[in-house]
Amino acid sequence: MTSPYKGKTGLERLWNALGYSRDGLGAAWRHEAAFREEVLLALVAIPLGLYLGKTGLEKALLVASILMVLVVELLNSAVEAVVDRVSPERHDLSKRAKDLGSAAVLLSLLATGTLWGLILLY
Repeated sequence: MTSPYKGKTGLERLWNALGYSRDGLGAAWRHEAAFREEVLLALVAIPLGLYLGKTGLEKALLVASILMVLVVELLNSAVEAVVDRVSPERHDLSKRAKDLGSAAVLLSLLATGTLWGLILLY
């Protein structure tokens, strides 16, 4: 079955995509406490990264690492939502999917912390 949304092209497709992205960010804000916490962290860390970075590259890396955490959190939340939609029952594969998403968030946080530490300490 073909999606009725796949036939859109050009500006109409871009406009629709912007709406879907807005809806996704809104859903994450409403339903995901971790996302809200990470956004609040980003509101502090992004200006701090712009201030503390000495070169354009350092500033870009500091800011991009914070945005990476938000992206990974959104993907983790999407996986969790799909798993919960498929079945509310406990299942080994459901647990694995959620644990893998959580591990991805953890690694993104560790990568961000490492990057900030290396840039700010050297």
